[in-house]
Amino acid sequence: MLALYFIPLVVKVPMSIPDPANPPTDFDFIIGDWRVRHRRLNSRLTGCTEWTEFHGTSSTRKILGGFGNVEDNLLCFPREQVRAAAFRSFDTKSRSWSIWWLDGRAPHNLDVPVVGAFANNVGLFYANDTLDGRPIKVRFTWHANPRGNPQWAQAFSADGGSTWETNWTMEFHRSEI
Repeated sequence: MLALYFIPLVVKVPMSIPDPANPPTDFDFIIGDWRVRHRRLNSRLTGCTEWTEFHGTSSTRKILGGFGNVEDNLLCFPREQVRAAAFRSFDTKSRSWSIWWLDGRAPHNLDVPVVGAFANNVGLFYANDTLDGRPIKVRFTWHANPRGNPQWAQAFSADGGSTWETNWTMEFHRSEI
């Protein structure tokens, strides 16, 4: 008779477990429901100076025990309405945030995450990406404005970050709903 013995194998894997009592508060200013005023440059990195203004809504909730959040957006472009989402997560080791963008028009593609942190109520987040096949740098700037309306801006650089073109801005107003 053949006897089989199973010996349990215990492997210790070092990991950084966030302290659930101390989630980051950097994005607490944007939690809730908002009306949003958008301004978007009509063409990016082409010398364009014409902007399109439109409105939208945004609703942000905490996830991952407060170590992340998800922002659900309705963008009311002049010719169509688009759903989009931002996903943010906090890395306790680097003390930085990563932000991904998902556009409902391309539901299988998450944008390259921008990564960064807040200092004095201003968050700066960067990524290397491409635009029309050429390499660019992307910058998100968040102004928390604790007693006012939060603001966000996106800028692109085609020269490695020496110069930046702001191409989208958002101003958030607390929703009455």
